[in-house]
Amino acid sequence: MDRRTGSVGMATSIFVVLLAGCASHPEPIVDMRGVDEQQLAADMQECEGYSDQVIIAKGVAKGSAGGAAVGAAAGAIDGNAGEGAGYGAIWGATRSGLYGDREKRRVMRNCLRGRGYRVLN
Repeated sequence: MDRRTGSVGMATSIFVVLLAGCASHPEPIVDMRGVDEQQLAADMQECEGYSDQVIIAKGVAKGSAGGAAVGAAAGAIDGNAGEGAGYGAIWGATRSGLYGDREKRRVMRNCLRGRGYRVLN
C-alpha cells in the first residue's frame, strides 16, 4: 500500500467515526422544576420523531460531491486531482454531517420549547 492510499484510508476511517457520532439523537437538558416526568418523556419521544425528519444522509451526499469537486480542482493544481477529490469528498461529507446534526438538535430544542419546557442547552 502506498502512502497516498493509506492517507485516504485513514481519512475515510476518521470520517466514518465522526459521522457515527452525528447519528445519535440529541439530548437536551431540561429544567425539571415543576415538570411532569411522564409528560416530558412522551413529548421527548414525539419531538425526536420531528428531529428524525432532518435527513442527514442526503446532505452528506451533496457535501461529499461538492467537496470532491473543489478537492479535485485544488488537487489538479498540485498534480493529483484524484487524491484532492478524495480529501475534498471526506471534508464536504463531514461538514454536511455536522451541520445536519446541529439542525437535528435545533429542531429538538425548538419542539420542546414550543411545548413549554425550559431547555438549557
